[in-house]
Parts: sequence; structure tokens; C-alpha cells
Amino acid sequence: MGIKSDGWIRRMVQQHNMIEPFESQQVRTADNGRIISYGTSSYGYDIRCADEFKIFTNINSAVVDPKDFDDESFVDVKSDVCIIPPNSFALARTVEYLKIPRDVLTICLGKSTYARCGIIVNVTPLEPEWEGHVTLEFSNTTPLPAKIYANEGVAQILFLGADEVCEKSYADRAGKYQGQTGVTLPKA
Repeated sequence: MGIKSDGWIRRMVQQHNMIEPFESQQVRTADNGRIISYGTSSYGYDIRCADEFKIFTNINSAVVDPKDFDDESFVDVKSDVCIIPPNSFALARTVEYLKIPRDVLTICLGKSTYARCGIIVNVTPLEPEWEGHVTLEFSNTTPLPAKIYANEGVAQILFLGADEVCEKSYADRAGKYQGQTGVTLPKA
């Protein structure tokens, strides 16, 4: 198993429509100036955050329970920026829709620009043959409000190619998050 390069990523996008929309180069500027980069990098792909956010709120004094999740624990926001309250949490989704090949596993890590501001971006691994918009988890670990920018880079996906194809993929198991679109809440 090894990490895949930019050339491999471009070939897989052409052959399997693995990332849509796809940016074949690293994008660092936009019409309005400097942005947090996204697109193909040397050994990965920097994904963008869409403009749909769910920000944790405690107005209903709910308990966070992954087996019985109350969707009223969030406030929905659609905006070019998301302000996460101090020591709080938000969910978002990627702009990109991904289709992971059967012989690939991905690991996703937050970009250092956010990490250096105390904003942790968490994404669980994307398993072989998983597809959908990736749900992004943002934790603001600071005592200050934190800003997340839509349509800019937030995390990097690393693609790990296997020496052989897995016996049972995420699609074979009919995984509960298969084909997700939008910001997807926990499912028991």
C-alpha cells in the first residue's frame, strides 16, 4: 500500500470521475485576491468547504447522543463564511463529490492554515467504493469566535492504493453514509 501522486489522481479522475468538480492544479488566488488553496497537490487533493453549515447550539439543552441524535442541536447557516462560537463545533460538507475506487482508502487531514488558528478539521477515512459529499467536522478549540471560509480549501485527502482489491467494500456492505449529499448528521 502506498500514497498516490498527483499524476495518479489526474488519471483516476479521468478514468473514474473520482472527484467532481475537479481542479487539476493547486489554486491559490481568486478574483477577490488570496484564498486558502485547494485542488491537486503533490500527493493528495485539497478539498473545499461548501456554503452549507450546521453550527452546534444549546438552546434546547439537548444531550449529544450518537445513537439518538437530535437535529435541533444545530442551527443551519448558508453563507460564504461560518463563525463558530468559542469552544464550539460545526458541520459542513465538501464542494466536491467523491467516488473512491475499490482498491483505495483515503485519509483526510485538516490544512495547517486552520490548525495554526486552533481550528481542527476532522474527517473519518473514506473506505473503498464509498461515494458522496464528505461531511466535515470543525472544532473551534479557542476562546474566540473562529471563521471558516466557504469555497476554499479546508483539508487534504491522501489516497492510499492497496496491493490487492478488498474482499468487501463500503458499497458491498451498503454503508449507511453511502451516496450522502448535503451535510449529513450521525446515523445509528
